[in-house]
Amino acid sequence: MSSLTRREAIERARLIAVDSYDIELDLGPASFESRTVVQFRCSSPGASTFAEVKGAQAVHATLNGREVPVVDGRVVLAGLAAENRLEAGFTAPYPASGEGILRFVDPEDGETYLYGQAPLDDAQRMFVCFDQPDLKAPMTLTVLAPPQWTVRANAPVRSGGDGRWEFAPTPPLSTYLFSFLAGPWHVLERTHDGIPLGLLCRRSLAAALDADAEELFGATAAAFDRYHELFGVRYPFAKYDQAFVPEFSGGAVENPALVNYREEFLFRAGATDSDRHRRFVVMAHEMAHMWFGNLVTLRWWDDVWLNEAFAELMGWRVAAETGRHPTALADFAIWRERWGYLADQRPSTHPVAPEDVADTAVAFQNFDGISYAKGAAALRQLSVLLGDDVFRAGLRSYFDRFRFANADLADFLSVIGAAAGRDLTGWAELWLRSTGANTLRAVASRDAAGLVVEQSGRPLRPHRLTVSAYASDGSVRRVPFTIDGPDAVVPGVAAPPSGTVLLLNDGDETYAKIRFDAFSRAALPAVLPDLEDPLARAVIWTAVTDAVRDGEMPPPEFLNLLVAALPAERQEGIFEEVVTFARDALARRGLIPFAPLAEVCAAALAAAAPGSPRQLATARALSTVADAPLLRAWLAGGPGAPDGLAIDADLRWSLLLRLCALGDATAEELAAEERRDPGAKGAERAAAGRAARPDAEAKAAAWQTLVHDPNPRLAVANAEAFWQPGQEALTDAYAERYFADVPAMLEGRYPLAALKVVRFAFPLYSARALAPAEAMLGRTDLDPLLRREIADGTDELRRWARDA
Repeated sequence: MSSLTRREAIERARLIAVDSYDIELDLGPASFESRTVVQFRCSSPGASTFAEVKGAQAVHATLNGREVPVVDGRVVLAGLAAENRLEAGFTAPYPASGEGILRFVDPEDGETYLYGQAPLDDAQRMFVCFDQPDLKAPMTLTVLAPPQWTVRANAPVRSGGDGRWEFAPTPPLSTYLFSFLAGPWHVLERTHDGIPLGLLCRRSLAAALDADAEELFGATAAAFDRYHELFGVRYPFAKYDQAFVPEFSGGAVENPALVNYREEFLFRAGATDSDRHRRFVVMAHEMAHMWFGNLVTLRWWDDVWLNEAFAELMGWRVAAETGRHPTALADFAIWRERWGYLADQRPSTHPVAPEDVADTAVAFQNFDGISYAKGAAALRQLSVLLGDDVFRAGLRSYFDRFRFANADLADFLSVIGAAAGRDLTGWAELWLRSTGANTLRAVASRDAAGLVVEQSGRPLRPHRLTVSAYASDGSVRRVPFTIDGPDAVVPGVAAPPSGTVLLLNDGDETYAKIRFDAFSRAALPAVLPDLEDPLARAVIWTAVTDAVRDGEMPPPEFLNLLVAALPAERQEGIFEEVVTFARDALARRGLIPFAPLAEVCAAALAAAAPGSPRQLATARALSTVADAPLLRAWLAGGPGAPDGLAIDADLRWSLLLRLCALGDATAEELAAEERRDPGAKGAERAAAGRAARPDAEAKAAAWQTLVHDPNPRLAVANAEAFWQPGQEALTDAYAERYFADVPAMLEGRYPLAALKVVRFAFPLYSARALAPAEAMLGRTDLDPLLRREIADGTDELRRWARDA
């Protein structure tokens, strides 16, 4: 079945308007039955169109009482009347890939759980529909399921009992937002500001949900309050459920009134401050979608950014402004915005608002660091340019004008431009229709009257930002300025005195790579450890890691700065991201040794209070880079472990995974640990441990799993752990084999999970991979999804080959 094209969607939206869906799902033990009635109008009676169905068996459909054919997943609708009634039904198995309705049997208690996921075009796996975002309609759902189960959906239950649940009609929704869940879920309920709230998880995780219930309900309430203040528009749905669901391939999804999260956001063991902060950011992001995406929905997938960039921007903002993540903007800079910079320098980069999203298959690739992080950073620069009050006034008008309707880039620019009293077309061409990040470079001279800032990259963009002078005595001087060409002079800011760092883009107000002048770069080891502002530290570390990646800072210089500054880093998110970069980008390639990285983590651990979240964060980091004796001592417990550190299940697995990679753990130890942790998460961790071992049979089994296993989580676990430093004698042959086997990694898997396997299994650390990678890119028949992933991986190989 071919993907829906943009041209087909435009024509169908011109021709028809959908009035309602009545959907009935009969959930059996191994398959389900779907029955749908669609009421719709046609503006050109006599014309033809089609509805869609995917993965179905025994499909039957009638249009206005007469049978119609189904061809290649399309229900052919010819001879339309002005008003039409489509009745359709089918049976389908629950797919092993998890597309449409995912079925999960809990290995801990044998209970069965079901939930539906529709993005981008998987609603048609659950019911026959017109599966495109700009044909919104109210949906009325009925579910038949075992009577002892709990069933939730996008609207409140209107009546339930004896195994039949009837839900109230929803407001007009796009089909990709349809969802439900069914099973013996553990449920907690509250009400805040008139909004019924629900938290759900499978029963075997009830203790974890109960332990965090107050925090989760409180975070939900705080986010609602802040969004109501920011937008001046009430939450537009009748209730708000949040479910932690098993085997979820993404992080979360914003189904109206029924948000789904991956289960890892329920902390079954210890949690760091960073864990809790980032969970709240995800919660705030998904809640922002209730306005950006659900109330006002993109017209077609070229405007994914209208959903995701706004939710990204607002999620981080609300996290900071509610006080639940006080250093949220620093975390955004070092984690998410850096993700955007990386994506923007790869072959797969694209405009924030591309003009060439031909079909849903292409659209799927654009849920990335560009649409999310770069888009959010560009919108933040727009709010700086216009003023926050003007920006928010424009958003309120946007919600009012397109309430329960669809919008595109032109609509957004028109409304925000009207609020600002200016034409934003030129701004959008530079920031949303182009690719690449500008580089802003400070050029300081002892003889100059001011600081010269040079801008490179195409196109040159206008940037309104701040340069700050951070002195070693703790004093700070900030100067705002604007650059809109190849260079600008900042009056009154000369070359810094010894021991002072000039920081461009202090406050992270714009999206641009920054480079330090020579005097500031030399002062970083002295100034950075004592710099108080976490956002400034995040901007500095982002610039430094980018300079290393671009070959402008040698790895030994980076290591010197790491040793000098990172042990004193107070913000867990910054610490974790810098350690991850140093380990994965440098140490695993042999560009810096593991030993000093372990010493940095050990120094930070020693300075952490016993039993504190920071102690756990630094212990986790150390467990990924330490040598075997320390790991063994911690696993044994007793005096070998730091005082106050709980060696919980997650930390035990981290220790064991590192031991496996070092060749210091046996298959029997992994099996014993899996027996201690018998759930789905334990199975994934054990699979990763086996894949990491320097054993030929283990590698062969892991490769078979990551290529063919239908369980996406197990496949990803094997792919993530397969490549380990020092195991080249075992894995070099797989570096070449990857390119023969990679097409099979896409087969029978949900695209998001399949692409994770492809990405993690790519032989990033093998010099032998470059030639077959380039040969594969020379093929003309390569799947577009694969071409993008292979091109990005090849670019990384070339980039780091210069330092090898």
